[in-house]
Amino acid sequence: MKRILASVMVSAFPLMALAQYNPSMGIGGLFGLVGSWVKLALPLLISVAVVWFVWNVFQYTIRAEEEERKKAKEGMLYGIIGIFVMVSVWGLVGILQSTFGTSGAGANIGNQLPI
Repeated sequence: MKRILASVMVSAFPLMALAQYNPSMGIGGLFGLVGSWVKLALPLLISVAVVWFVWNVFQYTIRAEEEERKKAKEGMLYGIIGIFVMVSVWGLVGILQSTFGTSGAGANIGNQLPI
């Protein structure tokens, strides 16, 4: 386990040092870099929230004590609220992009079908 953790940390050092960021790209390049991190992190966070919710549903069904069931019920509620907030913000950003005519980072993806 320590080797896996060490290899993940060593492979993340360039990311933490912004080694892929070229200062000649300017502030727009830095915003694009941070935006790409957010774009990668959002599905991961939603996945974690769904796993959290499913885990608490499982805990609620197998626990016999009322106190443990109450904790699992609270965990389910927090999972639903987390999923709702993340998906709502994601949808709000999409609505704002379509309202103001901004394309966003992923809109210009080119021709996907070979000609």
